[in-house]
Amino acid sequence: MSDLIIQKSTRAENAPTIIFIMGPTAAGKTDLAVACVEEFGCELISVDSALVYKDMNIGTAKPDAETLARAPHKLIDIIDPTESYSAANFRKDALAEIKSTLSRGKTPVLVGGTMLYYKALQEGLSELPAADTAVREQLEADAAQHGWQAMHERLAKIDTVAAQRIHPNDPQRIQRALEVFEISGKTLTEFWQEQTANSLPYNILKIAFFPKDRSLLQARIATRFHQMLELGFIHEVEVLRSRGDLNLDMPSMRCVGYRQVWEHLDGLTDYAEMTERGIIATRQLAKRQMTWLRKESDCNFFDIESLIYHKILKNLKNSLFS
Repeated sequence: MSDLIIQKSTRAENAPTIIFIMGPTAAGKTDLAVACVEEFGCELISVDSALVYKDMNIGTAKPDAETLARAPHKLIDIIDPTESYSAANFRKDALAEIKSTLSRGKTPVLVGGTMLYYKALQEGLSELPAADTAVREQLEADAAQHGWQAMHERLAKIDTVAAQRIHPNDPQRIQRALEVFEISGKTLTEFWQEQTANSLPYNILKIAFFPKDRSLLQARIATRFHQMLELGFIHEVEVLRSRGDLNLDMPSMRCVGYRQVWEHLDGLTDYAEMTERGIIATRQLAKRQMTWLRKESDCNFFDIESLIYHKILKNLKNSLFS
């Protein structure tokens, strides 16, 4: 195996290198990240839109206490499930953590599967108009009357590119894309095209798990979902429901698995159907993650076979730590 490909910064000579560990859910990213801490003294920064929430541990596959003790992760457990956390929030927080880690002479390893966060970090974000309550309420009323599928179709007529990137079952992003157009007269795609280059002032070494055999990843997803249930996932959602301040329209409760368990507790599905729906939703998430990954440039792709970690670690040592 040759040395890893490093994406060179165009903004600074002799820039430090940061590491991305990317891949679909259940691919084994955390295990490699922990090994980087133990082998090279790296520090970890989570890139996961679900792990930011407190009290959502089992269903998000959050690393357990023993793992976090061995390899602490920044940007885990930072907000309450009633709060929202955007890609812009992540970029600001991640840049601060990267700078802090480098100041201590450590290599930052960003690990997780929220590909939008990686995109925001690498490319920056356009200055979108602030939310407008009146516009948002009208869009919500339209959605209540016609359904989010119809709203997605409306978006497709306005902004085909954004509609292709936004899943029809993602009401938050559909609403925001329509809201931006209603307020500004510009589409999200136009904002993206207008934004000035805002690349990271670091070299980036990207490691991505991309399974050659999809059935292996699907089996891992099913196994992990069953394990979550055995660990008490249903009880975790029961506790969250009992708070009284959460509902299925909130970003936290739209995390994969939580909606399916919530609806089961509402009596809408039996245990078997809930389990099947949870596994299917997780597979769909993994498919979307891999679609994003295909677009990554200068990326080092690896299969998810069991003996891959020592090969990557050896190559990392040759590329960065020798």
